[in-house]
Amino acid sequence: MQLVFWLAFSGAAYAYLGYPVLLLALRRLGARPVRRDDAALPTVSIVLPVYNEAAHLSQRLRELVSLGYPADRLELLVVSDGSDDGSDEIVRAAEAADERIRLLRVEERRGKGNALNQGVAAARNEVLVFIDASIRLEPGALRALVRAFADPRVSCVSGEDRIDGFSGEGLYGRYELFLRRCESDLHSLVGVSGSFYAQRRALCPVFPEGLAPDFVAALHAVSTGRRAVGEPDAVGWMSAVASPRDEFRRKVRTLLRGMAALRGYAHLLDPRRAGVFALFLWSHKVMRWLVPFFLVVMLVANAALLGTRPYAYIGVAHGLFYAVGLLALAGVGRATKAGKFAGYFLNVNAAIAVAWGQFLTGRRQELWTPSKR
Repeated sequence: MQLVFWLAFSGAAYAYLGYPVLLLALRRLGARPVRRDDAALPTVSIVLPVYNEAAHLSQRLRELVSLGYPADRLELLVVSDGSDDGSDEIVRAAEAADERIRLLRVEERRGKGNALNQGVAAARNEVLVFIDASIRLEPGALRALVRAFADPRVSCVSGEDRIDGFSGEGLYGRYELFLRRCESDLHSLVGVSGSFYAQRRALCPVFPEGLAPDFVAALHAVSTGRRAVGEPDAVGWMSAVASPRDEFRRKVRTLLRGMAALRGYAHLLDPRRAGVFALFLWSHKVMRWLVPFFLVVMLVANAALLGTRPYAYIGVAHGLFYAVGLLALAGVGRATKAGKFAGYFLNVNAAIAVAWGQFLTGRRQELWTPSKR
């Protein structure tokens, strides 16, 4: 039983701690620099899918056409996925005032993948920039995002989506950005920022509904022999998801779509076909998705070993961590650092477990509802 405990512990520890250490070691051995050119300004089509975003859509449109990108090299396609809250009227008013803006109306709601495909089909320019209505871009973000396309090996570039304030989601977001930077330096990102990323139009995949587009974008890039990289200077800001319940639902949705995407690109798990990127996929995705099972095994093994002194102490620590996390999710001590960390960790891993159940029983996440932030 001791061996079972430590094997499960090692699995969870590798997923969250061992993998970052491995990435740092690999990066010290040698990175693969990306050629960037600040003077290169390709023509850009921004694709903004929306579903009932009237509350802040007008402000977001003003921000997007004021990013300092040359007006004659930019168009903004707003794809309304069956919105019925007045979003379309806001876009039409903006369209009348600025010829760079176009509304693409999808009458029957069909999901984010279809909305992105509609935008891609209507786009006229060299580079596609996919953006969510929830993100606020810094002034130089768009110029920074496209400069890596000076490197012909790059077909997909991710911005950095940062979370306002100090929250569990914000802590997790900073950790994810660190992993992305390491992966980008070494080969390719496992997944790009779904809120802000770009692709060469000629190399953009079709986005099947039910699959995470941001994950598909990175996987498709690697499967075609190119790179998906990050751009640290392309920064956007978002507010944290409103509540743990909303965050749980969002994570289940994105995890389920991510699992479906990886199933479609399972050949990239083979190191003979994907090289070091296969290690990234196994470590960043598969091992992370197995953590809930490792945690359950650890709890059961620890309970069986409570009669011996080291495991009794571990059991106390175990119990305190779960108690702090559960109380935080219930609203007690949620504002403390310990509560934010433990609560978010438990919330995420519970979402992974639920997503596994839905994935293995054949459930698909067809439609998309933007999270309340």
